[in-house]
Amino acid sequence: MIPQTHIVTGAAGFIGSHLCDALLARGYRVVGIDDLSLGTKQNVEAATATGRFSFCEVDLNDDLAVASCLDSHEARSADTVWHLAANSDIQAGVADPEVDLRRTFLTTYSTLRFCRRFGIRKVAFASTSAVYGELAGPLAESSGPLFPISNYGAMKLASEAILSAALTDCLDRLVIVRFPNVVGIRSTHGAIHDFIRRLRHDPTKLVVLGDGTQEKPYLHVSDLVAAMLHVHDHSPDRLSCFNIGDGATATKVADIAKAVVSRVSPAAAIEYTGGRRGWAGDVPKFQYDTTRLHQLGWRPLLDSTAAVSRAVDELAETLR
Repeated sequence: MIPQTHIVTGAAGFIGSHLCDALLARGYRVVGIDDLSLGTKQNVEAATATGRFSFCEVDLNDDLAVASCLDSHEARSADTVWHLAANSDIQAGVADPEVDLRRTFLTTYSTLRFCRRFGIRKVAFASTSAVYGELAGPLAESSGPLFPISNYGAMKLASEAILSAALTDCLDRLVIVRFPNVVGIRSTHGAIHDFIRRLRHDPTKLVVLGDGTQEKPYLHVSDLVAAMLHVHDHSPDRLSCFNIGDGATATKVADIAKAVVSRVSPAAAIEYTGGRRGWAGDVPKFQYDTTRLHQLGWRPLLDSTAAVSRAVDELAETLR
């Protein structure tokens, strides 16, 4: 029996590589697409070793290269495209707005283009809490109106819109999963990653952007991937949209800084730059309403504090 094929864009990145591992563990065949702007081939070494993973090092916006790659790997029969390719670094998009246009919105447009070409009718899309902007109270999937305050959030929201419009044209099913702050091994940026890097450079002090009171839900990448698969497997709707998380716990940046210092350089002083935002486009506090996800039968194994603690240990061992 020929195994079911799934396509993962952003396959060599932080979350994409973990998703590839999980799909392969189910016995599927996976075709990964990545331009290696953030991802690495090291992240997919285990996937490649299975013999059921094919890798395309191409820019999603290069139509001819993508078509050639998918043709060569016989991906016309793919069941689902998991679209994770994006600029995941909000601060990079602040410095250069073109980054989010090219790597977040246009990669989504290009993904739809190859879905049409190859007759692939199912897409699962990695979205974000940044689409909500700054809204009061717990964020539910029905919250709105949505006014993002970062280019990243704006391009993710535009991507959700163009994908949902495709349900009238070329898609039979669309699953949108809105991520919280995701942590764990293979991450390329984020508070834990950045703090460890700074302490490796200067073990005497840790400079933290903002006043440390920023407070958000954190989810370990292992729980995130489990949630993505659960939603894909169990949501009965043609268009599904789910916030991912536990909906109850969050962690302050100051507590993350203390955990990293304790683990990496206990004598280091922590210095805060001040202000409620860490950077332009940062939403300093939010919490998800995850009622819909819980009703679907899924909850994470780790709460926010436990996810941060595990990720600190993982990254302290791997980042040098």
